[in-house]
Amino acid sequence: MLRYRTIKKEAEAELLVEKSRFIAYVKPVGSKEEADAFFSKIRGLHRNANHNVPAFVIGERFEQQWASDDGEPQGTSGVPMLQMMIKEGLTNVALIVTRYFGGIKLGTGGLMRAYTGAAKQALLAAEICEVHELALLAFSMDYTYLGKLQNLSENGEFQILETTFTDKVAVTIAVEPERTEELRKTIANLSGGRVTELSEGKQLVKKN
Repeated sequence: MLRYRTIKKEAEAELLVEKSRFIAYVKPVGSKEEADAFFSKIRGLHRNANHNVPAFVIGERFEQQWASDDGEPQGTSGVPMLQMMIKEGLTNVALIVTRYFGGIKLGTGGLMRAYTGAAKQALLAAEICEVHELALLAFSMDYTYLGKLQNLSENGEFQILETTFTDKVAVTIAVEPERTEELRKTIANLSGGRVTELSEGKQLVKKN
């Protein structure tokens, strides 16, 4: 089940526009505190820059949103970057673009294009991905049935995440939430009902 879209990793990109350098940095974050720490780190790297323009979106429904123009004309940098992320459906992302002024004024439209252009390049470098919720089910069964289960998993409908061997074999399986009952029936059929369900939970995983 798709929960939200985000980025896989921290990344950066640089854009040169009319002799001004725009260096964009992005990072996946889970809280405002993480975003603030990331912004502080980048500001520390570029203390002599003319501007360090930050923005973040956090929450599956974009509950936390914030941006600053950091001295640029109002609405020309931070807010367009924020709006771009929301339009792309991205969340749990911190983004900051550093600008070193090159002596040529870009105007309102030029600034917006430069900041969002650098930001888009960094987001692509960070690899946009989907976060899905999977159900986790653990079962205990005789060794006899493990091979059959492994063969069935090759069709991609579920994934065996962990296998523990004692007097019996315990397997933890990830499956789409809407297919949990189908998985239970499949395992019951292959074992003739001689299987014990140990637990049920859920996990968020990133997918391309």
